[in-house]
Amino acid sequence: MTRRTHYPSHYLAAVLATALAVTALPIRTAGLPATADGQPLPSLAPMLEQVMPAVVNVSTVTHIDAADNPLLRDPFFRHFFDVPERQERENSSLGSGVLVDARRGLVLTNHHVIAKADAIRVTLGDGRTLKADLVGADQATDVAVLRIPAEGLSALTFADSERLKVGDFVVAIGNPFGLNRTVTSGIVSGLGRTGLGIEGYENFIQTDASINPGNSGGPLVNLRGELVGINTAILAPGGGNIGIGFAIPINMARAIMDQIVDHGAVRRGEFGVEVQDLTPNLMAALRIDSRQGALVSAVDPQSPAAAAGLREGDVILRLDGRPVTNGADVRNRFGLLRVGTRVELAILRDSKPMTLKGEIGDPYRDFVRGDKFSANLAGALLGDQQGRAGAIMVGPVTEDSPAWQSGLREGDLIIEVNGLRIGGVRDLTQVLRRSRGLLSLQIQRGDRLILLARQ
Repeated sequence: MTRRTHYPSHYLAAVLATALAVTALPIRTAGLPATADGQPLPSLAPMLEQVMPAVVNVSTVTHIDAADNPLLRDPFFRHFFDVPERQERENSSLGSGVLVDARRGLVLTNHHVIAKADAIRVTLGDGRTLKADLVGADQATDVAVLRIPAEGLSALTFADSERLKVGDFVVAIGNPFGLNRTVTSGIVSGLGRTGLGIEGYENFIQTDASINPGNSGGPLVNLRGELVGINTAILAPGGGNIGIGFAIPINMARAIMDQIVDHGAVRRGEFGVEVQDLTPNLMAALRIDSRQGALVSAVDPQSPAAAAGLREGDVILRLDGRPVTNGADVRNRFGLLRVGTRVELAILRDSKPMTLKGEIGDPYRDFVRGDKFSANLAGALLGDQQGRAGAIMVGPVTEDSPAWQSGLREGDLIIEVNGLRIGGVRDLTQVLRRSRGLLSLQIQRGDRLILLARQ
């Protein structure tokens, strides 16, 4: 909030006189010379001239039902003050994005920048504002892909974020606090940051380049102007910048983008293994010297991991030829692999090195599409939960699909349909036929029971 202070007129006159006296003195301006010892001074300007056309402003509009206010839900209050049955208000937000494919008009940004948006607009560096379509988003990694008309666009080149090192110089670009095309610089302060509770899959680049509200979704680039990450979060008690910012590595964001473009959503596979970090006590018990790796704590007996020969107590050292640092590293990398991908694991078993080969499985291979049963379930995959009768498990749900708009989310368990207990997917057709359509669903979400009624 800007505070206005009122001063007496004689005080202002004194200040004005002093200012006039100072401006009457000769002024010598100091500035950096164009060269030093005959050599041009280093500058980021040439690189930024190439990068800036690919940096965009992302604005959204969300319509919020004002009836969420408890007063407006009170029938007496609504009648007394003659409040209409439906009240809506608009909520707008600003973020950043980066063009990564000029031919197809693809823009990368954060999921949280466009979440629940009813309209998305992208403003280019040349001043054009274009309507953007949401290709898809993945909340677990906080990645979203937009598409704009592909006319006169400029895109950034991808770097290999696996080759980043602590100490590398990086530049963050975005629209903090609505200040368009702001540039801040710094270094890579850390790599592979996890356990922050920001996203489901965490493998952040940490940087001291200033990242503030509004930078979300903007690019983190190296000194060659190549895209190394997508700015996503800050770590600060008051929400401001204290030199600790995080970006999604571009290798992760690109893998998510490719799946979204190909399928409209991320189709994660499964390997069926649980892992944990190695500790000094575990290393001593297992008689191993390696400080890096992940201990296998459990293997699903019906999983691809079991089929590959992996056992509880094995230590995973390398995955597809790349060293494994800890348990989170294994979970992140498995979470990005598509169904059917072949994997190679270098492990230690009883202090002996071994190599195992397997294939990423499809956790929803036996699920069926919801539109087979009802148009209101279109966009969801439904299946029976292993080891539990009397419920239908909800698989991936496409955003903005009829199933999504009905309130279904991945991981929900459908307990009742139209007030009738359900035994599994096999009962769904019969129940819907008896009720002449879908009227309501009772679902279990975590430890809550929720009733969803057809709109």
